[in-house]
Amino acid sequence: MTTPRWSRVLLKLSGEAFAGNAGSGIDGEVVTRLANDIVEVKRGFDVALAVVVGGGNIWRGLTGAGAGMDRTQADYMGMLATAINALALQETLERLGQETRVQSAIHMQQVAEPYIRRRAMRHLEKGRVVIFAAGTGNPFFTTDTAAALRAVEVEAEVMLKGTHSGTEGVYSADPKVDPDAELLTEVSYLDVLSQGLKVMDSTATSLCMDNELPIVVFDLMGPGNLAGLLAGERIGTLVS
Repeated sequence: MTTPRWSRVLLKLSGEAFAGNAGSGIDGEVVTRLANDIVEVKRGFDVALAVVVGGGNIWRGLTGAGAGMDRTQADYMGMLATAINALALQETLERLGQETRVQSAIHMQQVAEPYIRRRAMRHLEKGRVVIFAAGTGNPFFTTDTAAALRAVEVEAEVMLKGTHSGTEGVYSADPKVDPDAELLTEVSYLDVLSQGLKVMDSTATSLCMDNELPIVVFDLMGPGNLAGLLAGERIGTLVS
């Protein structure tokens, strides 16, 4: 196996990526493609890999809150949506021969283990892909914050945040609005916070900054990007 740039990584997948062009629901072809990328790096690199999945393809808490629903209830519904995506990814990975474990911040023992840090660490040491579901288990926190928290807890060396809309990384402005927007290869945590760059929410960014956890924002759907990052290629934007 090849020695990767980082030996332990946390990959953040947005729920919207699971929907593909449909915009909602789960596109089996897209999930298979994502799973193939994960299997490729697990077979090609000596890397411990954990995954945090979002749930925006099924339900977003802020959408429910905006429609007048109680925010806490809406956020719990969003956590359940992440569990559906986690199970879909687990089934696809195991069909491809990659052993996995799903750990949930909300207890649902029939389908997932409860999140226990030491158990997650042991799974990673044994070569399993650990998929973290249900965010932090608390309302008002995004899955980006959950990804930052889990990455710090399992002692990941980097958080890889995959985008799904063809965006290659962090830009100086919204590239869909401003044709002169430039792709930034490197940016500091403070610049992300002070300039309001759309990387992650401020809680997640601050948590990474406080724990000196670098973030790489990259195009998740770009062929070979995940493997390229682990091989040391300069892909996307490094936030540090």
